[in-house]
Amino acid sequence: MGDRTDEDNLRSILSDHLRHLRVAKTLESDHDMAFNLQLQEAMAASLALRPPSTSPQTLHPRIHDHNFVIDLTDWPEAYCTNDASSSSKAAEEESECFRLYFKGLVSEERVKDMDVIVAGVGVAVCDARDNRILEAKKNLEAFGGGEVLSNEAAELEALIEGLSTALTLDLRNVTFFCDNNKLYQYVTYKVHPENFKIATLVTQVALLQRKFEHCTPSLVEPSAIKFAFQFAREAIVSQITWTASNGKRFNETCVICFEETDVTRMFSIEGCLHKYCCNCMKQHIEAKLLNGSMVHCPHEGCESEVSIDSCETFLEPKLVQVMRQRIKESSIPVTEKVYCPDPKCSALMSKNDVLENTKNYFVAVEQSGVRLCMECHRCFCINCKVPFDNHTCYDYKKSNPSAEEQLVKSLAKKKHWRQCVNCSHMVELAEGCYHITCRCGYEFCYTCGAEWKDKTPTCSCPIWDERNIIRE
Repeated sequence: MGDRTDEDNLRSILSDHLRHLRVAKTLESDHDMAFNLQLQEAMAASLALRPPSTSPQTLHPRIHDHNFVIDLTDWPEAYCTNDASSSSKAAEEESECFRLYFKGLVSEERVKDMDVIVAGVGVAVCDARDNRILEAKKNLEAFGGGEVLSNEAAELEALIEGLSTALTLDLRNVTFFCDNNKLYQYVTYKVHPENFKIATLVTQVALLQRKFEHCTPSLVEPSAIKFAFQFAREAIVSQITWTASNGKRFNETCVICFEETDVTRMFSIEGCLHKYCCNCMKQHIEAKLLNGSMVHCPHEGCESEVSIDSCETFLEPKLVQVMRQRIKESSIPVTEKVYCPDPKCSALMSKNDVLENTKNYFVAVEQSGVRLCMECHRCFCINCKVPFDNHTCYDYKKSNPSAEEQLVKSLAKKKHWRQCVNCSHMVELAEGCYHITCRCGYEFCYTCGAEWKDKTPTCSCPIWDERNIIRE
């Protein structure tokens, strides 16, 4: 009779146990995770606190689990929810993909009367939202094995430094960004390097990649890795900023003015690494902007553009604004440029952009010639270049004969102005030679208007006049 009673009790316990398990299974996945974790911790703590018993009446494990489940149902629900949220957040952070930016530079620097070759790397580790969490820079040996370190080798050294840093931070998912297409071909194994040293470095990169759960390359524009470029440049500057015995730092010589300048006052152009003092660069930029042309590196034959952001430290805000306008103008072909005729606006636009903008508000705009300014939102005629007043072009020309245009042409003839045949822009020679470079890039002779080709005149006119060259 006693055995039957024990069997009934055991069946009742098992029935309750199964019922509670079914209830637990209906919880969401994150609650299940928290439940299992708490179950394991509580069981371990319970068994550790309970003294060992030698009695033959020790509870069966299933009965112990049943009693714990009963206790667990009395716990506050908020406790389980908060713990589950923490577990979910931890899993999300673990799966986050971090960003690695790197840059390796090899540069020839001039210090005093010496030309030295130095190398350095820069690394920036960012989270998924591009917030920097670590930055590093390191000096490299520019000479090894009797040869100068190549740019490709410096880039790979920077990548190895960056991946090693990411592993030190215990990051598991990383995307590294490179701006060198050939390097990208190496690390994606589309091209096998022929140089033994380069191949060895690529192998090191591959071995480091295997230590991550996810590690893939991405090819980007050079502007996307400007932080890493800056750190690599700082690593190079730190090697040439030596301290003399009297505590003063040696200066670097500007190749334009040949003045010795502190290295912190030297301006380095990002695309080519040519360096000049800030004063010379400021004068160079002002001269180019005055001529209405884009700003490139002063080095002969170098076509690297000078970025606006890098000049803001020594240029006035007005000049920075003019540079931005020049870049906008250069991006629009001469035949596509159109200006708003409203003197209070005068915004520069391309014909195609202003046409697409006008189509959003009017119909049949191609036939009517009406356009809507993208800045002031006033209408104007694309043919007559005047504010639109619901009159046709024929009516406007009939009621407004081109007296002003004739007056301008008469004044141009009297003042000996020359009109560019490429963009119809009027040019006046204030001083200098007769070789004219228009704002549109067209080169011609100021005397007769003949085109210059390859910096050579196609006419027999004199190139200069002493009165326009020598100032009294």
